[in-house]
Parts: sequence; structure tokens; C-alpha cells
Amino acid sequence: MQVKRCALYGTVLWCLLFLGQTAARPPQESALQDAGTTLRVETTLVQIPVAVTDSVNRFVLGLQKQDFHLLEDGVEQDIAHFSGEEAPLSVGLAFDESGSMDYKLQTAQAAAIQFMKTMNRDDETFLVVFSDTAQLSVGFTSRAEEIQNALMAAQAGGLTAMLDGVNLALSEMKKAKNSRKAIVIISDGGDNHSHYRSAQIEALVREADVQIYAMGVFDPMASLGLSPEVVSGPRLLSEIATQTGGRAFAASLVSDLPSVAARIAVELRNEYVLGYYPKNGAHDGKYRKVEVKASQPAGVSALKIHWRQGYYAPAPPSAQ
Repeated sequence: MQVKRCALYGTVLWCLLFLGQTAARPPQESALQDAGTTLRVETTLVQIPVAVTDSVNRFVLGLQKQDFHLLEDGVEQDIAHFSGEEAPLSVGLAFDESGSMDYKLQTAQAAAIQFMKTMNRDDETFLVVFSDTAQLSVGFTSRAEEIQNALMAAQAGGLTAMLDGVNLALSEMKKAKNSRKAIVIISDGGDNHSHYRSAQIEALVREADVQIYAMGVFDPMASLGLSPEVVSGPRLLSEIATQTGGRAFAASLVSDLPSVAARIAVELRNEYVLGYYPKNGAHDGKYRKVEVKASQPAGVSALKIHWRQGYYAPAPPSAQ
């Protein structure tokens, strides 16, 4: 959170910038006639990406603003912004090249490259790779071949610092030029060498205005001799993704990965975005839980809704 203090004819003006998580509402002005000054107060627009599917996972398109209800901490909010149109994406790939990927590496590379083929001209992508450590392999670029070449150069080896990779990707995402942002993790989820702990990363993803998806490259259930970290990998990936409105997709078979890559790409381009100005205007730094409901359209099977689970309100000025 950054806070700018501007002296305005002797009056202190607090300009709250909510670090990409929210967008500023147009200033509201009130004349202070006795002081001969104008005070501008800015509030924040919270944006919630929402994916809606039917009971067989087909995307439900064509819903309108009035079809949605949005609640914050149980209080219904007025939806001020609604979009159901495709928008440019800023995407970060976090790719696992650790030793645990070994025989799965080639398939994971092919799946990531398949995902890159869905990128459009106005999209941008970066690549973070991780094994013993996490590093930025390719910064934001609209040239898909740069990412593809770097992916093909990956070689499996070392331990797995997946959470450090997610942290680095979150940091790099702050440079994004598009408002629609997503991180796609390609990993077995078996972290065993990160400086960051899962609780720290889960707190960071709750703060970030970024959806996280995972291509879980998992071993079949019948596999023996797996480490505890690899066994818990699916749960860890799911916990990180779900909080952001994204999802973790499992690929236990080599043949599953291309379809998983395509599924994530399609979901990112078939989302609704709901924006609202919170009725609770307190700058208390607390986590606000968000709930989204949608009206059931006639002739469509039961809806399944995925959305960003919440956000942190701006912190009080004394905490900056």
C-alpha cells in the first residue's frame, strides 16, 4: 500500500492507491466554503473476476449485471461495474524444472507451450522457473517465441522452491500493463526448498489482484515411494489457487496436460468482472470476505461459480 500526502491550501489530502487490487473512483468534491478550499475524497473500486459453468463444466455466457448478487462480509453490495467481454491478459508462468519433474518435464514443457499458443497480440507473458531457487527467465513480453524457447531450454534437477517461485511471480506481476492478471503454475506441487512457507504465500495471494491457476503434474495414485511434499502437492496448489478465484487442475496422465492448458486459457477468456465500491468504507486493513451468487437461467443445468474469495481493505494511515 502506498499513501501520498498532498498539501492542498493548508489541508492534508490523503490519496489512497490500492496497488492494482482496486481502481480509484473518480474524485468526489465538496466545497469548504468557510475555508475557501476543495476537499477531494477517493474511494476504491474492488474488482472480482467470476467464472460461471454448468453442471458439466460448460461456460455459461450471456449473463447480465442484474443476474448477479455480490456480498461483502454478508452485506449486499451495489455492482457499479460489469464486464462480460474478453480483455487483454497479463500472464505469468511459474514453471517447475526441479528433479521431481524429471520424466514429466517434456510433457510439462509441451503443455506450457500449448498454453502460449492461446495468447493474443495484446497479451503479455513472463516466465519464472524454479528448482533449488526461483529466477525470472523471461520478463514481460508479447513475443510468445521468447517464452517457448526458454521453456525448451529447461532441464530437470535440484530441489523444489515452488513457493519462492510464486512469490517472485507475484512481484513481477506488479509490472503488468493489463488489468486482467493471472499466474499459471506448472508443477507437481512438491515444495521442499522454499524460504517462504505456505501460510505466507497464501496471505500474499489474498492481498494481490491476481488469479492463480495450476497445472498439477501429478503422479498416478498408485505410485509408490513418493515424498510427503509431493503427496501434499495437490492440496497446496488447490489452496493457493482457490483463494484467488482460480483453480488447480490435475493431470495424472501425460495425455491430460494439453487439455488442462486449453481449459485454463478458455476460462481466463470467458470470465465476468464485477466491480463495486464497498459500503464499508473503513480503512482498517482487514480481510473482507466476498460471496457471489448468480440467478439460474432457464434451460441451463445447475450453475457452478468460481470467484475471488476476498481482499484486504486499505490499511489505516498510521499503519503505512
